[in-house]
Amino acid sequence: MKNYDTLSEAINELQKRGYTYDFNLKPHCLECASLKLEISPKDFRVDEVHRFEGMSSTDDNSVLYAISAKDGIKGLLVDAYGVYAENISEAMRRKLR
Repeated sequence: MKNYDTLSEAINELQKRGYTYDFNLKPHCLECASLKLEISPKDFRVDEVHRFEGMSSTDDNSVLYAISAKDGIKGLLVDAYGVYAENISEAMRRKLR
């Protein structure tokens, strides 16, 4: 797995590799708004995880997940981590560890 210097570099490279959809984190699932689709934890896998730490503030910490759904949809989830991470179900937390 490649290490990236910036979040934007990682997003651009992963999009070139087919991770073209944007996922949003919901308490019990991932949402793909452009496809009007919700994907439960049992229906996707995390292929790669990349963490980025802000230079000046821990508020800038983020994590990028490259995700494949069972139905072949591939996309990216960008989320804050640490203090400002979303409240999610235990099933989602286990899946995104």
